[in-house]
Amino acid sequence: MATLQERVNFLQANNQDLINNIGNLTTLSQKGAENLEKSLESMKEKDIRIQTMQEAVTKKDSVTLALVTSLKGVLGNISDEDIEINVEKGVVYVSISDKLLFRSGSYTVTNKAKEVLGKVAKVVNEKPDIEFMVEGHTDNVPIKIDGIDDNWDLSVKRATSVIRILQNEYDVSPERMTAAGRSYYMPLVDNDNAANRAKNRRTRIVVLPKLDQFYDLIQQGMQ
Repeated sequence: MATLQERVNFLQANNQDLINNIGNLTTLSQKGAENLEKSLESMKEKDIRIQTMQEAVTKKDSVTLALVTSLKGVLGNISDEDIEINVEKGVVYVSISDKLLFRSGSYTVTNKAKEVLGKVAKVVNEKPDIEFMVEGHTDNVPIKIDGIDDNWDLSVKRATSVIRILQNEYDVSPERMTAAGRSYYMPLVDNDNAANRAKNRRTRIVVLPKLDQFYDLIQQGMQ
């Protein structure tokens, strides 16, 4: 009789263990389902973020393409040696040769150059949400002219001259422009002969991406 009772007690205890294990498994399954649901929701949110960023990049690229197309349209009749338009990493560069803009050793803009700058101004005035920097570049030949200290000074004066023309004669908002001088420290080619030095003497208009607008596009897509 005692043996039978012990057997009953053992089976009851074993049965309770099984019930407890089933309960634990049920709890684990519920937690697993909850974790899986959270993971899927997180993946969905990430997919939405990625899609929103892709749409923002596409829109920014469309604006860049439209700008390049407009610039090439108004500057297309000018020699390729004097004007170069390209895009690098989403930034638009318009490079204008020294011989088109200035006389040798001078920072006074020529009348012919004013016509070119007027065409550039027409494009940028139609796109008031873009900002840009005008960079002056020289070769490495030391400057020996009264009123100009060195190549740094010349490069800055040339950039400033271009900006003043854009502002005073073509009504480009000064808040959108920055003048910068690079001296001879960003050459396109080695300054080892006259032809190369001529290539390095240039003024470059750099259309700056407005990152705040890019982030605004992303934020709008998240809402």
